[in-house]
Amino acid sequence: MCRFNFEPFLSFAEKNNISLPENIVENLTVYGEKLIEWNEKINLTAITDPEGIVIKHFTDCLSILKHINPAPGEKLIDIGSGAGFPGMVIKLLRPESEVFLLDGHGKRFIFLEDLQKTLGIYTNNLHIRAELGAKEEKYREKFDYVTARAVAQLKVLDEYCLPFLKVGGKFVSMKGPEPEGEVSEALKGIEILGGGRPEIFKETLPDESCHSFIVVKKISQTPTKYPRPSGKITKQPL
Repeated sequence: MCRFNFEPFLSFAEKNNISLPENIVENLTVYGEKLIEWNEKINLTAITDPEGIVIKHFTDCLSILKHINPAPGEKLIDIGSGAGFPGMVIKLLRPESEVFLLDGHGKRFIFLEDLQKTLGIYTNNLHIRAELGAKEEKYREKFDYVTARAVAQLKVLDEYCLPFLKVGGKFVSMKGPEPEGEVSEALKGIEILGGGRPEIFKETLPDESCHSFIVVKKISQTPTKYPRPSGKITKQPL
């Protein structure tokens, strides 16, 4: 059994006035242990040491609550969720919200379903490509929040994500310390897809590493022809 020091996580929450469920440390301990165990079978993360998991995964995901705070009944979809970052962590932090995890790689859901069964906390798991899911009526423009972490360049990512977002909702992309170039390249596409002017917020984690949030509010409906097939999105960004 691994020893996880959650002091940096708890201090970050207190410093930023982020409320935490009573059992969050216990649940995240199970998450960390399962992540290490399953990573020996499936490539889930390059970060496998307990300190790195607490800071670079859990605290990183915690920090998104400075920019969105899903309320009971609100719906969030995490695109390219992988090992559940940030979507599964958000579900543990805000259990009353309705969270969907979308990923095209089914093996990752084997890990997530085992984790969720152990914790007794469940998300809606969608094993589907984002550009196909966004065309389905039950998912298109149905979400209050869309998140994505380390998935693709913003000029590509916007076409995968914005079609899921309802007008008035927020798309949050988690990026590295200097996202300005990506944002500049994506401005035209974001406008075409119905997004407003992106805002950039920078955050320093307890290990002094820096990352950024790009927050885009949906201000109009996405034209029905988007998203295009994956090949076009990648090769010919808007």
